[in-house]
Amino acid sequence: MTSDSSGREWSKSEERIMESTHRALLRYGYAQLSISRIASELDQSKASLYYHYDSKEDLLLSFLEYVTDQLESNIYTDNDEPPSQELERFIETLLPLQLDDDESQLRAAMVELRAQAVKDEEFREQFTEIDDRIVDHLEKIIDRGIDEGEFRNVDATRIAEHIFATINGVMYNRATTNRENASAAVRVSLSSYVNKELYR
Repeated sequence: MTSDSSGREWSKSEERIMESTHRALLRYGYAQLSISRIASELDQSKASLYYHYDSKEDLLLSFLEYVTDQLESNIYTDNDEPPSQELERFIETLLPLQLDDDESQLRAAMVELRAQAVKDEEFREQFTEIDDRIVDHLEKIIDRGIDEGEFRNVDATRIAEHIFATINGVMYNRATTNRENASAAVRVSLSSYVNKELYR
């Protein structure tokens, strides 16, 4: 089994299912995704998936948790690096200037999944948890920077929420428009905001 600093442990079979779901999402997108197509990517029967999950929605809720755990695994550090560097790396991970085709398709699929939260309470709860975890991580970086004297004594929650809202806006922009230059402009603006708010 594998795990990260804050997520749950995932068995090898669960990881294979999540990876197959990832591939199916990239190939078909959310609208054409089905248990049959995920099972085909997994090279197993639909029955094997229904053994673990009650429905496609149930599987996708687990997939959202898995993606979040993987994200946190990639950005988690043992706090050896200065808070300023960790914050910069965190923002770069969530808001890269360029996305390859697979990453672009995955993020677009995540926007489609998030849209389900408008009417589906389970998806709403899952995305609420995802957002809370990301903002909490941002707050911890900022609080550590304050404690170590690298950042000014600011309201960490306010700054974290602003950073995350900005990143979310770019995610929607990338998934739903062809405004290719907007992401770079927002990165510059976000960097200016962080410098103004955090540094002495």
